[in-house]
Amino acid sequence: MSSHVLADWLGLAPAFALALTGLVLFLLDIVNPEDASPTALAGVSVVGTLSALGLSGWLLAGGGGIVAEGGSVTLYGEALVVDGMALFFQALFAAVTGLVLIASYDYVRDRPYNAEYYSLVLFAATGMALMAAANSLATAFVALELASLPSYALVGYLKTNEGSVEGGLKYFLVGALSSAVFAFGLSLLYGATGSLILSDVAAGLREPAALVGGADGVAGIAAVGVLMVAGGVAFKTASVPFQFWAPEAYEGAPAPISGFLSSASKAAGFALAFRVFTVGFPLDGVGIDWMLLFQVLAVVTMTLGNFAAATQENVKRMLAYSSVGHAGYALIGLAAWSGGSLATVESGSVLGASMAHLMVYGFMNTGAFLFVALAEEWGVGKTFADYAGLGKQVPIAAVAMTVFMFSLAGLPPFGGFFSKYFLFAGAISAGYWWLAAVGAANSALSLFYYSRVVKALWIEESDGTTELAGTPTGLYAAVVVAAVGTLLLLPGFAPVIETAQATAAGLVP
Repeated sequence: MSSHVLADWLGLAPAFALALTGLVLFLLDIVNPEDASPTALAGVSVVGTLSALGLSGWLLAGGGGIVAEGGSVTLYGEALVVDGMALFFQALFAAVTGLVLIASYDYVRDRPYNAEYYSLVLFAATGMALMAAANSLATAFVALELASLPSYALVGYLKTNEGSVEGGLKYFLVGALSSAVFAFGLSLLYGATGSLILSDVAAGLREPAALVGGADGVAGIAAVGVLMVAGGVAFKTASVPFQFWAPEAYEGAPAPISGFLSSASKAAGFALAFRVFTVGFPLDGVGIDWMLLFQVLAVVTMTLGNFAAATQENVKRMLAYSSVGHAGYALIGLAAWSGGSLATVESGSVLGASMAHLMVYGFMNTGAFLFVALAEEWGVGKTFADYAGLGKQVPIAAVAMTVFMFSLAGLPPFGGFFSKYFLFAGAISAGYWWLAAVGAANSALSLFYYSRVVKALWIEESDGTTELAGTPTGLYAAVVVAAVGTLLLLPGFAPVIETAQATAAGLVP
């Protein structure tokens, strides 16, 4: 085997680290099913995830010589590509997965099927890592299913909890429908272009006259195919019109899994969408103006999500609907894209800003759901009123939750402010000031419901009936690490946004 082949395989090291760790956990459970220590299982899973994070960071920084600046390598007949964007998202998935696994130690240690729980999280993360590297519609579908199937089981993990089972069933049914839509869409695109490799699909759509049936024969088929693929992506990102599963699934799932799905899984959907639509579906193709589609989806998704969040009394459901709103913000990256033959610096900038927002969102949103998990562990209720007075009882965790809320709202000087600033500025630079205006208006609305949590924590008085028993070490540590990560992204935001925009610019043909 040549050194070149070895180097190519090294590009998949982050995904291999996640998958192998999941298999090791299965083996540990098989060898010693009765006495498998929750501490050992959690420790192995966290070590594997940190290894994936370190490998993706090392490769992104130029380690191994695989990905030079602006470069990439393709594997398995171009089915997979390892480039800056794939590694950026793989680092994000590994970081969020690590936080979730640390927090899960306290949440699941007294429940059955610990090994299966950790393995399913790692296999879902493996699917997400492959979604970011998918360079073929077939690979994209397989990776999407690898990420989705473990997620269905994780939502229904609390088998004796009616909400968990109901949420898992609804998530599975909607997911199965969206998978069918996605598969049908890619089959139509294969019929129209004769290939599932993204660059070949793009070439076929640019020169349809050379294909069987000519331009008139493929234009309609390809347009329907693109629309159906967009539907599959909308499900994974919890965007309109496939957002209705999110509140039920997030509310019923174990709180760490809610954070995992609303951050890592959502980012994986966007990673897939960014590559498929910018590389595979050229705007100068057979009259397929998917930018208009995403402009409509962005506005409707962010507005519907924020208005629904503002009407909630349950904190977990509020966070679920707010995650729908943030999907709308992230969609601006595609809504303002003008690549292809109209390639501009602004296209890379706004797409990179969307990636950077997803990175910041991964820390602040996961941290918010982990605080909810902490409250559930203490037996605190689910509503805003139930959080009254927690600031005096658990000041460190309450400060962390305050950071998450204000950062999600986009207030300065928190990370969410900078990520939204670059996102909206990128949209304005690309000529879509009205998208930035809608985003800013929705951010102002979101301040209303995020502030309700802060008000309950620090201003409202507790009724004195809630006694917090103990300090769940893993959960507490994960909340603090997420808050520190959110704050550290402030001084380090220039490298984050520069890396994101540089990797996004690499997608411009």
